[in-house]
Amino acid sequence: MGKLDGKVALVTGASEGMGLESARLFAAEGAMVYITGRRQDVLDAAVTASGDAITGIRADSGRPGDLDRVFEQIASQSGKIDVVFASAGGGNMQEPIEAVTPESFQRVFAVNTLGSLLTVQKALPLLRDGGSIILNGAANIGKGFPGAGVYAASKAANRSLVRTWAAELRGRNIRVNIISPGAVHTPAAEQLPEPVREFIVGQVPLGRFGEPAELAAAALFLASDDSSFITGTELAVDGGLAQV
Repeated sequence: MGKLDGKVALVTGASEGMGLESARLFAAEGAMVYITGRRQDVLDAAVTASGDAITGIRADSGRPGDLDRVFEQIASQSGKIDVVFASAGGGNMQEPIEAVTPESFQRVFAVNTLGSLLTVQKALPLLRDGGSIILNGAANIGKGFPGAGVYAASKAANRSLVRTWAAELRGRNIRVNIISPGAVHTPAAEQLPEPVREFIVGQVPLGRFGEPAELAAAALFLASDDSSFITGTELAVDGGLAQV
């Protein structure tokens, strides 16, 4: 018996990396899973490789119209949502203050913060009482990594939203939490210059990058009844990067 048997889950930004690994684990634990991604070809490849339990919907989480289409399809096909994992995000972590522009700032906050807000807001009519909402944070919420100011600020905003939403949705027994990953092996991480990768690993007490499967396990914990008495919290999955 799976931990998510009979449940419907949405994972945004899940055409690759941590989001896709989480979606696959949710499906393996019995959920009907919807995933979104901005690139149709990458999204199609992810769905093809993941089996019948995952449905892909092309969408940009920073565009309200795209999200409307997502929830219209879920309403039509499944009629409910039990788990929302707002995993979509991105940003330049090598952008010092001198390089920040209004456009680059707005671009990062549009997907990381506004996208998370809109995803949750539009999911609420379908989200069952007792459901679970998970946002995507970052280890550098509480650290001062040079060049990552705007990215970290957008994720810190998500941390604040989780506290507020946990209080606002208590009447519906909806749990709201945030996962803050550290350095994880993803396609984006592989593109970092080797000196940057070596510097990051040097800051991690466990001395390595994390694996997407390790983040997915944490997401499953927050999505399932295993975390039934946990809300409003930040779960750091960072090898100790922001903890010591």
